[in-house]
Amino acid sequence: MLVGERMSKPVITISPEMPITDAVNMFKKEHIRRAPVVKDGKLVGIVTEGNLMNASTSSATTLSIWELNYLLSKIKVADVMTKNVMTVAEDTPIEQAARIMADNKVGGLPVLRDAYVVGIITETDLFKLFLELMGAREMGVRVTALVTDKPGGLAELSAAIAAQKGNFVSFGVFTGEDSSNRVVTFKVGGMTLEQVKKTVDPHVKEILDIRS
Repeated sequence: MLVGERMSKPVITISPEMPITDAVNMFKKEHIRRAPVVKDGKLVGIVTEGNLMNASTSSATTLSIWELNYLLSKIKVADVMTKNVMTVAEDTPIEQAARIMADNKVGGLPVLRDAYVVGIITETDLFKLFLELMGAREMGVRVTALVTDKPGGLAELSAAIAAQKGNFVSFGVFTGEDSSNRVVTFKVGGMTLEQVKKTVDPHVKEILDIRS
């Protein structure tokens, strides 16, 4: 799966010359937390809700409300935006985008095509994808098990479920206790909890959790 398939589009962009007071109002109206900053069609930065709030509160001194509003109206998006922006392309694998976001502690990445912004991939987009991958909105028996990391191990498990007419709703493989094993979490439809438990048990090292 690639970023272009999951990015938010069309993306809401913002001008570097926009006063931060107007930007705050736009963020509230559009229910967004970040926006690429674009000038002459090209990306020049990114501004987040945090950037705007920090700029607003840092100006809160002993000034009167009228003086404060006047001061804030003079602060532009260009004054508070992040200029060195990490970006990805539409054909970037989704897991690579997630790794960049996690490693750099950022909540979103503008998506570029020939230097032009065509979308943005955010933590919310990744959360939605995670829900799909884990089958969170579908019914079934959910199993978390520890399996030995060996060739053909997962094939044996899936064949056992298929032999009982079970249907995998989701399947994920995660880091185990050490390099010799893996944790698998999957959801199965078309079988009862007891049927799944009886079928799975001979093919795993340990069932860590099972529930309907």
